[in-house]
Amino acid sequence: MIGLVSPYAGGMVRRYLVQTYGCQMNEHDSERIAGLLEEDGLEQTDSVEDADVIVLNTCCIRENADNKLYGHLGNLKQLKTDRPGLQIAVAGCLAQKDRDTVRQKAPFVDVVFGTHNVGRAAELLHESRISGPITEIIEDSEEFPSALPVQREAGHAAWMTIQIGCDNSCAFCIVPAVRGKEISRPFGELIDEVGELVRDGVSEVTLLGQNVNSYGRDLTLASRGADIDDAVRFATGTAWSDSDRRARPLFADLLRSVGSVDGIRRVRYTSPHPKDLRPETIAAMADTPTVCEHLHLPLQSGSDETLAAMHRGYTADRYLEKLAAARSGVGDLAVTTDIIVGFPGETDADFEMTLDVAAAAEYDSAYTFVFSPRPGTEAADMTEMSVDPDVIRERFDRLRVVIERSGRAKHQARVGRREEVVVEGPSKKDPNALTGRTRQNKLVHFPVDAPLRAGTYAMVDIVGAHAHSLAGELVEVTAAPTHRTRIAVVSA
Repeated sequence: MIGLVSPYAGGMVRRYLVQTYGCQMNEHDSERIAGLLEEDGLEQTDSVEDADVIVLNTCCIRENADNKLYGHLGNLKQLKTDRPGLQIAVAGCLAQKDRDTVRQKAPFVDVVFGTHNVGRAAELLHESRISGPITEIIEDSEEFPSALPVQREAGHAAWMTIQIGCDNSCAFCIVPAVRGKEISRPFGELIDEVGELVRDGVSEVTLLGQNVNSYGRDLTLASRGADIDDAVRFATGTAWSDSDRRARPLFADLLRSVGSVDGIRRVRYTSPHPKDLRPETIAAMADTPTVCEHLHLPLQSGSDETLAAMHRGYTADRYLEKLAAARSGVGDLAVTTDIIVGFPGETDADFEMTLDVAAAAEYDSAYTFVFSPRPGTEAADMTEMSVDPDVIRERFDRLRVVIERSGRAKHQARVGRREEVVVEGPSKKDPNALTGRTRQNKLVHFPVDAPLRAGTYAMVDIVGAHAHSLAGELVEVTAAPTHRTRIAVVSA
């Protein structure tokens, strides 16, 4: 930590615990917070009782995230009373949005910091030990989280932020308010980072952004009139800088380049926006062997009227056309989605349209959510159009039946196939089995005679199908992991 001398140096080893709420972007930020704390001399623990520093990295997409946070903080209050030296920090999107509320409801929290100053986590904890509780929220990012030290949960797999912020204006979404405007990382910087990840033993990388399809549009707009030089090529990649240089997203170029880095076996990405799913992205998925055959394409609603009220920028028919193009272009494509039930003003007819589209789409699985009004969004002011909670519950149950029906059919269709999985670790339900993930992002549980390290690639025969997973039998190991094994912290 430049310019700081750790107050823990030469003393007793201190331990930290980072607990994450929310999406992959939050997981990515948590890995960076953990990396900063490790660089500062702390060691990781999984126990609240053993932790000297507890960081709650929060989400604010839905109301239950608030309730979970404040409930957990209430439980930590007594621990803080019993151990005054314990430091508690609240970070992330909820901290960014509700900075004063967090401080008001939990005055015992030592540090509150937002999404744009993750890199200050360790410094703020130092400062709070000296000067007391600190709230530091800034509105613009100091740096991309990927530029910070990292402590990954899975040594073989890495998140990589390709952009921050979002320029869309979905009526239900608070992300633009807490993450800011859309800013893309330079193309060359991303390729360099993938090379570093490979050298660290990573074989699978997931590209992260609030709208990954639009990655690089801002870079090409800024570089369109500039002379071609090394700086422009670094910012936009050679495919764009050596072409006609019209302003456009660079995501397809990025998929091809990341997927071509020697040592990378799998490339994933999340999340795309349906209105921006372009033919060149589908072609890049099809033409790049390392890009996985999985597409998460959020629908949100099947009603054109509701989609318009949400400001989604597409109709149900246009969505299905995009989905059909993706399935036509990419063989054996698994598709997942997000759907909101009970958006303000949603009628029975609107919901029936959602059921129809969900059935037609034949999703492998879906994240289904009850609408949750978030202060600061347009939809939060539509209270006079709220849908009755009992009606929402009934609709939610009906939608789940449709989603599970297609999911089971998709899983059953894979029985009898031989698939490559990457081992994620022991099965949570069977100590004699392992859990692996296919290229289509499906979990496979399979028994083993001897354990295999996480990050091992193996061929398995699919012998059974369940609602949310597959059953397999190990055939052979195809590649050993190359990352270093993390040594767990054992409490004294």
